Amino acid sequence: MTDAGSKHHAPSSASQASIAQLVTAVADTLMQHGWMLTTAESCTGGLIAGHCTDLAGSSQWFERGFVTYSNEAKHDMLGVDNAILTEHGAVSEITAQSMALGALRHSRAQVSIAVTGVAGPTGGSKDKPVGTVWFAWGVPSDTGPTLGAETAWVKTERMQFTGDRAAVRQATISHALQTLLQLLKAST
Repeated sequence: MTDAGSKHHAPSSASQASIAQLVTAVADTLMQHGWMLTTAESCTGGLIAGHCTDLAGSSQWFERGFVTYSNEAKHDMLGVDNAILTEHGAVSEITAQSMALGALRHSRAQVSIAVTGVAGPTGGSKDKPVGTVWFAWGVPSDTGPTLGAETAWVKTERMQFTGDRAAVRQATISHALQTLLQLLKAST
């Protein structure tokens, strides 16, 4: 499932308290299901995993994080096809989807978050301006790509955030966790 790109202004200062509250809610929901989370991050450089592991007891629900900043890392660590990276680029829907599925395949987790984008201040283009972020979330499903004995459903979404590098990254973290929480609650 893909949502059309949305333009959002990054909050001037994403509250650490609100991110901590999101992490706590995600943790509670994952533990209710007995599921583990893995992250595959590019533009956030491991910050989502960092926020998750800031919570004491996170080993009960957080399995591992992949920081795949380069295309080579996306390919080597997550199995993202080089042809996808060449044809669509690192900041694309199919790359985010491949990252989310690759994180599930290369972990023992049942749930994944993947983010890839242009945090800035450089690196943007006309098609992918600074603030463009592709998200993908993998959640257990009865339908979807087979991952061993499990199947996963992947939601993708493109967001366009404004603000400086720190604001784009904070908005990315908040959106990734908020949407994951919504998807997990819908899975009950």
